[in-house]
Amino acid sequence: MPTDSDAPSLESLVARVPEGWTAVSYAGRRYGLTRKTHTDGRSVSVFAEELGGPGVVSANVFRLSRGAELRPCEMPSAKVLDFLEGWLPLGG
Repeated sequence: MPTDSDAPSLESLVARVPEGWTAVSYAGRRYGLTRKTHTDGRSVSVFAEELGGPGVVSANVFRLSRGAELRPCEMPSAKVLDFLEGWLPLGG
């Protein structure tokens, strides 16, 4: 049975998101995933929009001396973390 210690870190989840716009798949749906890095890498914005559907995932991640801090935009942290862990690149 997996434990919380088996879960990927927030830093590793954000690091796998490429800079700029990328077409991805999540939960059987297509999304446009955008990552923008700000302030010399100290903050990252992640925004995903379902292509042709209503789904949206949005958050900012701040890299602080004590570690990364997730600040989701008007949604539960769990939704953002699930997306960051579950998206897959679309072949093409």
